[in-house]
Amino acid sequence: MVDLVITKNIAPTPCCAGIWHMLAGILMIVLGTYVWFNPFISLMALSLYIGVALIVIGAGYVASSMSLESGWFMFVGVIDVIIGIILVSNLGVSAVTLPIIFALWSIAVGSVQLVSSYHLSKAELPWGWSLSLGLLGIVFGFLILQYPELGAVTISTLLGLYIVLYGILEIVEYFYFKNRTIEY
Repeated sequence: MVDLVITKNIAPTPCCAGIWHMLAGILMIVLGTYVWFNPFISLMALSLYIGVALIVIGAGYVASSMSLESGWFMFVGVIDVIIGIILVSNLGVSAVTLPIIFALWSIAVGSVQLVSSYHLSKAELPWGWSLSLGLLGIVFGFLILQYPELGAVTISTLLGLYIVLYGILEIVEYFYFKNRTIEY
């Protein structure tokens, strides 16, 4: 019988964090702070991003519809492309309407959570959080419809917070992985 021995090799190279992680982290923190303090410009940039994404996704649907011979894919693709072009060509209008879209989304999700809480209670499962978050989402949605500026600040605050937290993560990764080695 031959005994098989498996050994670990340790590479002498650092893991996966270089100075670029530190620089990216600093840049992300600066960008996130800018987004916080410039909600309208941030919404315009987000509108541009969403518009371009819809155009690309729509083109993908149109291409898929041709190979799959699907009228529904063609319909969805054309609608996506049209909405994307509208968003990109009217960034100011798009930025103003994003809070309204966010409010309607919040109301819809809140309504789904209310229905879910009812079904959870029927199944004798914990349902209080779902009910509370559903009601909160609906109230929040109606507040944004009443005060669209609140929606603009909310969207840019959440986006800015995400970017800042991502930047902090990059910096933490830099310091954490700076002197580590890869095991394989």
